[in-house]
Amino acid sequence: MSREWTNGVFGCFNDCSTCIIAYFCPCYVFGKNAEAVGDNCVLCALSQFVPLLDLWARVSVRGKIREQKGIEGSCFKDLICHWCCGLCSIVQEAQELKAPGGQGMARE
Repeated sequence: MSREWTNGVFGCFNDCSTCIIAYFCPCYVFGKNAEAVGDNCVLCALSQFVPLLDLWARVSVRGKIREQKGIEGSCFKDLICHWCCGLCSIVQEAQELKAPGGQGMARE
């Protein structure tokens, strides 16, 4: 059964704390998202400093989140979301992982 994202791409302001963290340190939020789907958080966070590698890593993690949560979408849609609204997409993914049944961004 496919479903939609809990929050839209521009619903990033529904969670102001994650939005602020993503604005000032997107590699941290992205690394936590990657860790939640079983990827290496350090490598994914560091990929954010390499042009095009960052886009590939973001699309890959978004696809894994979609698979894990049973969300409709495609690789092309993921690419467009991250190309046009990268920070909003990272926050949307973090919100999805925090949603009931999600793994969330645990604070250490």
